[in-house]
Amino acid sequence: MTAKVRKMKLTYIGHSCFKLEHEGYSVIFDPYEDGSVPGLLPVRERADMVLCSHDHHDHRAKENVELIHSRKNPFAITELDTFHDDRGGSLRGKNMIRILDDGHMRIAHMGDQGCDLTKAQTEQLRGLDLVMVPVGGYYTIDARWAKRIMDQLHPGIIVPMHYRGEGFGFEVLETVEKFTDLYAAEAVIHEGSSIEIAKITASRVAVMEPLSASRK
Repeated sequence: MTAKVRKMKLTYIGHSCFKLEHEGYSVIFDPYEDGSVPGLLPVRERADMVLCSHDHHDHRAKENVELIHSRKNPFAITELDTFHDDRGGSLRGKNMIRILDDGHMRIAHMGDQGCDLTKAQTEQLRGLDLVMVPVGGYYTIDARWAKRIMDQLHPGIIVPMHYRGEGFGFEVLETVEKFTDLYAAEAVIHEGSSIEIAKITASRVAVMEPLSASRK
């Protein structure tokens, strides 16, 4: 009998906000407050759980997500305390990386990572099936710094976030091309806002269109 292929669905809402769906259970990461990110429409979602990496206005809007409690949480969640800057949090405070593990796949959201990982954190994050990582610089690690960390972790799929795109994002941030150019043919640009995640072995970069990007 052929084994069932387990899949999850990841939707890029915008900035650092994503929706992860798995067998009827849904998680929203880092919803932003209304008007806090230029060019993005307000977050209006329903989910079983909301996870925020830190308490800044563009990452903490739990009130914009309606909690539905549809079923039992299938994920074991590991939390890694890091910093929002490379000075021990003295500039922007703390950050939290979360790893979600359903026993078959491991997914991580790195929040506003602003520093290198410790040796222990690197070991915990190695071999992820998918990781969401900031690449825009200024407030977080930049494209080259993110690439260096990804080279240490060897994840299956890399999803960049917290960058400036056409018509959205903070002007001080780098564009996503600064990151994808470092991967050449490994970068896949998706026309839509969602991808399906399954067990894979080859590393690649997946760029999605923000669901909440305003159309003018």
